Amino acid sequence: MPLLLKKYFEPDIELGLWQVTEPVSFFEERLPLYEAEKEEIAPLNSRKLLEWYSSRYLLHLMSGREIRGACLKDSYGKPYLQGSEYHISMSHSGNICAVVASKLNVGIDVQVVVEKIDRIKSKFLNEIELNELGIHDVIHKLHIYWGAKECLFKIYGRKSVDFRKNLLVSPFEYRDGEIINLKGQINMPNFNNQYFGKAFMYEDCHICVFYDEY
Repeated sequence: MPLLLKKYFEPDIELGLWQVTEPVSFFEERLPLYEAEKEEIAPLNSRKLLEWYSSRYLLHLMSGREIRGACLKDSYGKPYLQGSEYHISMSHSGNICAVVASKLNVGIDVQVVVEKIDRIKSKFLNEIELNELGIHDVIHKLHIYWGAKECLFKIYGRKSVDFRKNLLVSPFEYRDGEIINLKGQINMPNFNNQYFGKAFMYEDCHICVFYDEY
């Protein structure tokens, strides 16, 4: 399980990116679980179990602590560290695992680039965002839009969200090989807030991170 990337955004946002090559048994031997965690993973299939273990293992390594805290989920399925002031978010695509931790509310998404995303763009982009795509670097822009909205969805941490209407991403300029600054908004009937984001590529993956204002 090689560490691909460890990166800091702003003073308090730590991101880790790993390539998962080990079997579940590798993590079972190295990651003691709490009873609540054992109950959570009991119904998971083999792929989901590997994702679960790899993200928690990476998170523990990022913490630098000898003894790990329990990583649980709230009633809406949002992960959190029991007894910690840090917010966390996790993402998987292919065999890539991404984790972010911060005292700010954060969300992360990683996407291996695939051409077929163009076929589903109308499911997550509104008319304004579709018009902003233009004709250049469309596939890359679509992955950034999708990743940004996934981040906002994870930050909100609730259900019944329309990605087109409730999660909004401001226009941005795609620049190959550069970190792209983003802005987004969660616009729900009972909740409205703006967030900042970063997007960048690592090999064939787009990574997006969104976070609260300081």
